[in-house]
Amino acid sequence: QVQLQESGPGLVKPSQTLSLTCSVSGGSITTNYYYWTWIRQPPGKGLEWMGAIAYSGSTYYSPSLKSRTSISRDTSKNQFSLHLTSVIPEDTAVYYCTRLIYPQFEYWGQGTLVTVSE
Repeated sequence: QVQLQESGPGLVKPSQTLSLTCSVSGGSITTNYYYWTWIRQPPGKGLEWMGAIAYSGSTYYSPSLKSRTSISRDTSKNQFSLHLTSVIPEDTAVYYCTRLIYPQFEYWGQGTLVTVSE
């Protein structure tokens, strides 16, 4: 059974960088043909796909967030991370990490609320 767990600060100040890590157990992040993604949901709004890192290490980003987003991985720890720079209050959301094998998001973390506020 694959399990994903998000971790990181729950409060980030405006203009700072939001950094989250997803720890994966029950499967390797380098296994063909899985994509490891970040999705967020602002309060009262729908889900927004932010980006992904592939089993190969290639990265893909939402065009609307590409200038502020980077996704990296640590294969030795079986983790992947999200970095979102220059955050604003509108970046307040529940952030999820997921495993995707196209076209299905198979497994999700429980989600972590990140609030952008002074």
